Amino acid sequence: MGVTITPPKERTCELCGREERWDEEADGWRITGTPGNVYCIHEWDINGSFVPLEE
Repeated sequence: MGVTITPPKERTCELCGREERWDEEADGWRITGTPGNVYCIHEWDINGSFVPLEE
C-alpha cells in the first residue's frame, strides 16, 4: 500500500483575489485572471480542507 501526494492544481489568494493554475508544460504557476495586487504577499486558499494524500 502506497500513498500518493497530489499537489493542488489551482489556487486563489485570499487577500487580493489573484487566481493561478498549475501549468505542466512550464512546470510552474500561471495567472488565469487578473494579476491582483502585484505588491501582495499572497495568502493562498490551500489550507486544512485540502487533502494532498491519496491511498
